[in-house]
Amino acid sequence: MISVRGVVDRVGPTLLRTVLPGAGDVAVTDVVIAELGRRTHLAAGDLVLGVAVSTTEQAVDLVRHCAEQKVAAVLLKPPLAARTAVRGAARSGGTAVLEVHAGAAWAQLVWLLRAVIDAAEESESDGRLPAGGLGDLFRLADAAASVVDAPVTIEDANSRVIAYSARQDRTDPARVSTIMGRRVPDDVLAKFRSRGVFRQLSRGRTTIFVPQQKDGTLPRLIVPIRMGGELLGSMWAVVPGPVPEERAAAFADAAPVVALHLLRRRARDDAERRRSAELVRSLLDGVGSPRLAIAELDLEDGPHRVVAIDVDTDDVLGAEGARLALWERITAGVGRRPAVADLHDVLYAVVPDRDCDSGWPALRKALTERAGPVKPLVGAGSAMAIGELAVSRAQAEETLGLVRTGLVAGPVASHEEAWPVLALHRVAASAAPGVLDVGPLPLLTRHDEANGTEYVATLYHWLRHPGDPRAAAGVLGIHPNTLRHRMNRIATLAAVELSDPDVRLALLAQLAVKFWR
Repeated sequence: MISVRGVVDRVGPTLLRTVLPGAGDVAVTDVVIAELGRRTHLAAGDLVLGVAVSTTEQAVDLVRHCAEQKVAAVLLKPPLAARTAVRGAARSGGTAVLEVHAGAAWAQLVWLLRAVIDAAEESESDGRLPAGGLGDLFRLADAAASVVDAPVTIEDANSRVIAYSARQDRTDPARVSTIMGRRVPDDVLAKFRSRGVFRQLSRGRTTIFVPQQKDGTLPRLIVPIRMGGELLGSMWAVVPGPVPEERAAAFADAAPVVALHLLRRRARDDAERRRSAELVRSLLDGVGSPRLAIAELDLEDGPHRVVAIDVDTDDVLGAEGARLALWERITAGVGRRPAVADLHDVLYAVVPDRDCDSGWPALRKALTERAGPVKPLVGAGSAMAIGELAVSRAQAEETLGLVRTGLVAGPVASHEEAWPVLALHRVAASAAPGVLDVGPLPLLTRHDEANGTEYVATLYHWLRHPGDPRAAAGVLGIHPNTLRHRMNRIATLAAVELSDPDVRLALLAQLAVKFWR
């Protein structure tokens, strides 16, 4: 059986929100619609839907009756679910109260809740979650294609193809590439984005018609798939030209049914992802059972890396969306699925350390070549045994920090590649107070501040590129002769013997503290 909390988790915050948990997490057995004016027969474990409840008094009466029958939860729409009197009655009776999104249709919710309960029962009977109705989605795509008389794809909000109809041979190269890759290619996305298609999708248009493009891309009729105001995906039909209004409307009528299937699929995926993420977090914290993780996460019994992934944007909402898109991409498009968790606004992936289609090289390639409009910043720890991944996580976080600050060339770097910078950074971070106050460095610093010169930076890069004045000059953006002139002035001004190896080493250590701390 599934609990009330499990139902809310699987249906998701798009449709359901817990206003008040019950006295205990009761197992759910059925969905019942309450009828006003009569005492509906209820049983323990029922989810009771207040479909016709419109006043606070009716809601309180329903909650009290449900409490007497020990039901699992009462479902109400806002603002009734949050009313003080309703919550008081529920608290007294120990009954859970769930708030249904105001825009959700009760009939659709009944179907979805019963699907979740049935899925839980199937899971109990065979020990696993069911497939989630993908076969039904392909049948729906075929049905929609017959309505609009054109080949159809059903895509999620990240433009990944979930299902498609027959007759895809009657399309164009863009559609063929989409079907083959199970995702709309980036160049095709850019074309439709430039036409304002995705802006129209976000604004809630019923249907969108896109005429044929100059490159030969055929016209599209697009229907957004929504539930409770949230865009879940879209249906795309490749049509020969403008579609009659009645046929377009019939095509759009399929959207609510597809939305229910997408919500059910997402509920299943979210449950699996939460379970996976909890196991990954325990490994990253060094408290998880390696044997359990290997079994539950389908990991190989060999060295793995922890990869820390951030996004390069200051837009908080944009960053959250970009992380979700990255999560979807790396768990669906990199061979064997990496185990992924989101901690403190950073994605952590655990991948095998081997040169194959599903290991660290494949993930690195995916993050650098197919990252999308928001670029990721990535730090990878060293390869470790499963039980030692907390160490690899610390290395990944340290490497990511240096990629963020630009001290290590990004956007992707591994701990092995970044170790020289990591060593200098650690030295700089642990330097004793006053280390910058000895030797010629204070004199050069004061001269730069008083005269607008760049002697300290010049000395730093000259020391970092020993015997290669062209490289040092290139970093500074000056001519090699200018570099040589500055170094002569530095030697004279500071009265320092730069040919002494101990002097060079001491100056480099000081400058590392100055520039790297």
